[in-house]
Amino acid sequence: MNPTRNNIPASSREQLIPLLNALLATATDLKSQVKQAHWNVKGPQFLPLHELFDGIAGRLDTQIDDLAERAVQLGGTALGTIRQAAAASALPEYPVNLKTGLDHAAAIADRLSHYGAALRVAIDTATTLDDADTADLFTGFSREADKDLWFVEAHLQ
Repeated sequence: MNPTRNNIPASSREQLIPLLNALLATATDLKSQVKQAHWNVKGPQFLPLHELFDGIAGRLDTQIDDLAERAVQLGGTALGTIRQAAAASALPEYPVNLKTGLDHAAAIADRLSHYGAALRVAIDTATTLDDADTADLFTGFSREADKDLWFVEAHLQ
């Protein structure tokens, strides 16, 4: 770890930094998968899904930056290259043969659900490690993931 005057105990930071990097990898992969859907969606729901996916990708951009910066604030190194993200992401590979809006919406909904679940586990971990700031960061991202999931699932009902 890098030296820091951050008073969160080193033993906690040693657990938080890998957690932040794991979520960084997953969020980076999720953003790329959402952009894959954004670029390739077809059908009668093209425009609303195209715009929805782009909005989700934009929110993930902010989350990615915040996750990386928090890891560094705690004395870690952000592991945020595309290759690092691909190697460490918890998400399944995005199917390249999807065409219809509903197929893309279902694939993105599955991945948003997975990301939201990972964030809720991370909230509990950060809380257990007495890092309210990181828990709060995860909580905000969890709310955004749940809202995005709601919007995407609305197209599937």
